[in-house]
Amino acid sequence: MGSDDGGVVADAAAPGTDVDARLATRLSGLRAEHGWSLGELAERSGVSRSTLSRAERGEISPTAAILNRLCGAYGRTMSQLLSEVEAEPAQIVRAAEQAVWADEASGFVRRSVSPPHAGLRGEVVEGTLAPGADLAYDRPPVPGLEQHLWVLDGDLEVTVGGEPHALATGDCLRFRVWGATRFRCGGAVSARYALLVVAP
Repeated sequence: MGSDDGGVVADAAAPGTDVDARLATRLSGLRAEHGWSLGELAERSGVSRSTLSRAERGEISPTAAILNRLCGAYGRTMSQLLSEVEAEPAQIVRAAEQAVWADEASGFVRRSVSPPHAGLRGEVVEGTLAPGADLAYDRPPVPGLEQHLWVLDGDLEVTVGGEPHALATGDCLRFRVWGATRFRCGGAVSARYALLVVAP
């Protein structure tokens, strides 16, 4: 199949399910994450601009062939793409369901308040550092990771890019992680904080 701009066009029935709507939203989000225009994605995938536009608006349900081309452009398998839209994340994460991990050697306890989900970009973590705890990370898991750290109790020193920040209860530090970070509780009581992590 062809089109006036040389790309593949869709020949699919009109969408009519929640999955179709979530797929449309995810396709639009993926293009935004890569910073591509419709024209750029059309060139990379071989799918016409008009088809891409209609798919992202949920006006059509893309064929398997089109999804395969889009997956190739985005560097993921079709299973990965579909797993991101098959189920909505739970709206409520009960306290009893929040995974807790403790690093006793360093005095760090991590609670996954809002765990990561393929359909969401952000997550919320509660961290507790015992007095004297000193955590150092040489690199971020994802370069450019956006983080918002809100101190709930105690005092905390956070070093980002070689610059230390002394934080007290109620203070919020906002930053993107490109290199090493350090979290230190130098006070006589534990420091507890909420960390909002947003994938780039």
